[in-house]
Amino acid sequence: MIRGVRGATTVQKDEEKEIIEATESLLRKMIKENKIEADMVASVFISVTEDITAAFPAKAMRLISGWTFVPVMCMREIPVKSSLDKCIRVMMHVNTAIAQHEITHIYLEEAIRLRPDLQAGDSTQ
Repeated sequence: MIRGVRGATTVQKDEEKEIIEATESLLRKMIKENKIEADMVASVFISVTEDITAAFPAKAMRLISGWTFVPVMCMREIPVKSSLDKCIRVMMHVNTAIAQHEITHIYLEEAIRLRPDLQAGDSTQ
């Protein structure tokens, strides 16, 4: 079964170093919390808001040992007027036997506001 594992984070500045570091931190936490190995992953989509232009956040995946061959694609979010600024979102498509309600979705920095109902310790998860 393929399950979607979601994550999001934000950056303060549209600078390559910050974009890559924030994305790497998010990816590593998604991987750790869900016990994901690279060969379990069908693909990864990474989207950014239109105010992020300094780097492809997908470069962060190449910094993680063993993830060289995982297909990853960057794209731009729909520019909704009230959307969160400088936001990076990840959708990882993972082959897993765990139930959908057991997936740990990761929201960091200001992105916590996107899905407060999915934060760790929330019994409605």
